Amino acid sequence: MDGLVYVWILPGTFMMGCSPNDSACEKPEQPAHKVTITKGFWIGQTETTQAAYRKVVGKTPRASEGADLSLPADLVEWRNARDYCAAVGMRLPTEAEWEYAARGGIAAARYGDLEAIAWYSANDEGKLHAVAKKQPNNYGLFDMVGNAAEWVSDWYDAAYYSSSPENDPQGPQLDDEMQAIMNGRSKTVRGRGSFRRETRVSARWAVLPTMSLGNLGFRCAGN
Repeated sequence: MDGLVYVWILPGTFMMGCSPNDSACEKPEQPAHKVTITKGFWIGQTETTQAAYRKVVGKTPRASEGADLSLPADLVEWRNARDYCAAVGMRLPTEAEWEYAARGGIAAARYGDLEAIAWYSANDEGKLHAVAKKQPNNYGLFDMVGNAAEWVSDWYDAAYYSSSPENDPQGPQLDDEMQAIMNGRSKTVRGRGSFRRETRVSARWAVLPTMSLGNLGFRCAGN
C-alpha cells in the first residue's frame, strides 16, 4: 500500500543491550540480557520515506513541499507514526524487534564499518540523506543506525532491562496511554545518527510522544 519493501525476519534469540567490548555503552543499555523473538515478523527495509508518507497520508510531514521524497519522513509525532503503520496494515516494531533486526545476527556494537553503514555527524553535513545509500546489514536492512532516528512502540524506562521478560518483551505496560502522555511519559527512540559513540545498535533515547522533530522518523513492522 505504501510502495515500500518489507523484509521477513525469522524468529530467534539474541543478547539485547550492551554489546561485548562496547566502551561507549550507557547505563540504560544495561544489563545485556537474553531475548527470544518467538514469531517471525516483517519490517521495513528502509525508514519510511517522504514519498510513502505522502502516498498514504496525502501530504508529507515536512513543511517544505520541495523536500526530496526519497528522504526519511521526519517531523512525525509518535501517534502519527503509529497511525501510519496501522493504515498500511502494520504497526511500530517493539524495541526488542527493532534491535534484533538492527543487529542482523551480529553481536558487535555496529553491523559494519561506521562510515560504510551510516550517515552520522562526521559525514552527514547536518542533514538527512536519501534512504538505502549506505551498506545494509546481514538482513538487508538499511540505515538501522544513522540517518533518521526511529520511533518504536515501547514506553521508555531507563531501568527496564533489569526486569525485561526473556520472550517477546513489549516494554513497560501502562494502563492509560493518554494519561501517560499528559503526565510526560516518553516513548523510546532507536537508531539515531549523531556522534560516533551514539551511533550503535544498542543505543536508546527517551522522547516525548507529542514531539515532532527533524531527524526523527520511523519504520513499520508486522506479523
